[in-house]
Amino acid sequence: MSNILKKICEDKTKEIDSLKDKCSLRTLKKLISDKIEKRNFKNRIIESTNNKNNFIIGEIKKASPSAGEIIKDYDPLDIAKTYENAGIGAISILTESNYFDGEIDHLSLIKQNTGIPILRKDFIIDEYQIYESKVYQADIILLIISILSDYELRRFLDISKELKLDVIIETHDEEEVKRAMKLDYPIIGINNRNLKNLKTNVKNSANLFTSISKDFTVIAESGIKSLSDIEMYNQLGIFNFLIGESILRSNNYATFIKKLLNNG
Repeated sequence: MSNILKKICEDKTKEIDSLKDKCSLRTLKKLISDKIEKRNFKNRIIESTNNKNNFIIGEIKKASPSAGEIIKDYDPLDIAKTYENAGIGAISILTESNYFDGEIDHLSLIKQNTGIPILRKDFIIDEYQIYESKVYQADIILLIISILSDYELRRFLDISKELKLDVIIETHDEEEVKRAMKLDYPIIGINNRNLKNLKTNVKNSANLFTSISKDFTVIAESGIKSLSDIEMYNQLGIFNFLIGESILRSNNYATFIKKLLNNG
């Protein structure tokens, strides 16, 4: 684990310990409401692959360690509404506060004002965060293989199932893909960004896709900048994408999204 990833996880551990002092896991569990609407994500992206229709998860973030500040006047709700109207299939919200300037409150804010599934994008290393994700009305969580043991992954998948949360299992290399397939969860994300050095290779998803069984639905993540990137993936059989920075740096979110979807 690199210094940056290690530091993020160390700081995350301290943050969670502080949260537990304010609100115990037992108390947190009591805050989960039966009235929280669950928007189905898993079936939608499996169908998009089966039907060969492109599905974009649009990411919303103010900053990142690799890019620095991306948006100065950050209005996540306004971005979310623009994304939805432009044809985005789901919204990814960075909730990590120390390195991405994220806020967990944005999950429920955007959930209550949009109609598509919401992904909590964070560094989940403790079951506390999974229950927290449910309380704040996420529909999906991200589990990053490189920061979790196989035992933790299986346990977190069990908790997610119990809470009716969909999951993206994020991988980056061959060994992580092998571990992901053994978990037998149908959705595998391949991150084109190496979290150990923050370098991006848009071909990474393409290179690893051939080693993944057709029983799994694959999401290509990070570094996707153009329709030609998407068309390259389509030729291989990848139709699901997580895209953030290239949209957020575009002059017009809606126009750019429609270009990516080949609708404009």
